[in-house]
Amino acid sequence: MNYFLLIILIILAFLIGSIPSSVWIGRIFFKVDIRKMGSGNAGATNTIRVLGWKAGIPVLIIDIFKGWIAVYIANFFFFDFVGNQFIYFKIILATSAVLGHIFPIYVGFHGGKGVATLLGVGIALFPLASLIIAGLFLVILFISRIVSVSSIIASIAFPIVVIFILNTEEVPLIILSIVVAVFVPITHKKNIKRLLKGEEKKF
Repeated sequence: MNYFLLIILIILAFLIGSIPSSVWIGRIFFKVDIRKMGSGNAGATNTIRVLGWKAGIPVLIIDIFKGWIAVYIANFFFFDFVGNQFIYFKIILATSAVLGHIFPIYVGFHGGKGVATLLGVGIALFPLASLIIAGLFLVILFISRIVSVSSIIASIAFPIVVIFILNTEEVPLIILSIVVAVFVPITHKKNIKRLLKGEEKKF
């Protein structure tokens, strides 16, 4: 086993996840730090609210793509894994990429919540389940017009789709889907407080 290569890929996944698309686009094209405006979140939603669709859509696409490529890059190398080891390694890459997005090394470790990047790693690991969840997210967003509500409900529904609808048998993927269902609401604690107070902004 080439452990040096494994470590390099984990670091690379973190560096890819750390690409602060919203911050860089805000600084280069609008001369602002998106983290000091709106909700202060360095993600696509805040970018769209503050800078508009022309800035927000590229941010969304980049954040999804970096999550996907950080995991998919492992397919370009040969590993002598056995059993579910390759899946576990991809999950480690996914975790590294999401942590990179939340704590981006390039801009002082102050990033976003990681939802778009999670969608990217989800597409790499659970293509069908991720598409179903993305559809559910859009439906809830259309009804509620609140992104945080859509993100939280979609994340909680994720393990339900993975386990009961798609009947996934790989234990690592089942565990990951449950972790996502717990992780996303935790990163939205402030949003939940605003929701309870009726202060969460609609999209």
